[in-house]
Amino acid sequence: MKKTLIALGTLAAFVGAASAQSNVTLFGIVDQSFNSVKNGSTSTKSMQSNQLSSNRLGFRGEEDLGGGMKAAFWLEAPMTTQDGVAGSLNFTRRSTVSLMGNFGELRVGRDYNPQFWNTVFGDVNGANGIGEGLNLIDTSLGSGATTFARSNNGIFYFLPAGLGGLYGHFGFSQENKVVTSTTKTGNAHRSARIGYASGPLEVAVGFGRTDVNTKTGFTSESFNVFNVMANYNFGPAKLYSFYNRNTFAPAKQSVYEISAGIPVASGEFRLSYGKADASDLAAATVNGVSRTDGTATLFGTSYVHNLSKRSMVYVGYGRISNSGNAAFRVLATDGSALNTTSTGMNVGVRHAF
Repeated sequence: MKKTLIALGTLAAFVGAASAQSNVTLFGIVDQSFNSVKNGSTSTKSMQSNQLSSNRLGFRGEEDLGGGMKAAFWLEAPMTTQDGVAGSLNFTRRSTVSLMGNFGELRVGRDYNPQFWNTVFGDVNGANGIGEGLNLIDTSLGSGATTFARSNNGIFYFLPAGLGGLYGHFGFSQENKVVTSTTKTGNAHRSARIGYASGPLEVAVGFGRTDVNTKTGFTSESFNVFNVMANYNFGPAKLYSFYNRNTFAPAKQSVYEISAGIPVASGEFRLSYGKADASDLAAATVNGVSRTDGTATLFGTSYVHNLSKRSMVYVGYGRISNSGNAAFRVLATDGSALNTTSTGMNVGVRHAF
């Protein structure tokens, strides 16, 4: 018995020493809503996740290495609350390991690409909901690129804090590049975002390039992204805005959105307006995908009510009007919105832990 107590005490001492040097946090968001959507003449009623915030389950931690340096990891998995599916608990939202210090942060693994953040932080809705500007963006233009938001096999660098409001984020990835004597496959991606934040003002510019090397003879085409965001907090309301331009071969699409958040006693009213315009798509057929020109207009409004620091309820409405063979939808449920409207309403609850 005495030996057992000594062993338990020794184990506790080791655990205490380990926890003093490193920590691990379990975190997540659970978001669930009821949605009523009409795409063209087709109406759909469904339960949906990710309409205020993206659902996630994650683990993160860091260790102090001394001398101002830290090591850290971040594993974050998606999930859908309506059916409990967590993608076999794959960490496709983020899976990274980092070294941090006075030099900034060096991060490797799967993560968001720098230029993507302008379309998120430049929108009051972030990257979620039936009124978000991302509903208007063609994220590949038929190129086959899958790097508008995230990259695999990435190397990312963040400038250190304390640069007088200046910040920067840079990324590079090879996306499983494979080369033979006649072909080259994989999406080599590089991107950057430079911004400045001071007081009520924040501005940033970003760009990304993905080499879509899927043709014989080492012929390379690139999918390119350029965007800017500008936000200003007036006090009674905060104004958000972004402009995003995607190009591939002759095809190009421009999207802009202006949105606002108006605080009230226990919540926030949100308004958004956006416009998409694609051109030179009709003449292009790339990788078997034919495309046509089109324009679309987005309007969204919602109210988010804070029950606590971690829990919220919300209600929202969104409408996209398509013309010129555009077919964007507020929510990708049943039906087509080709040259017509897509409308939706939702009510939901979100809890973070």
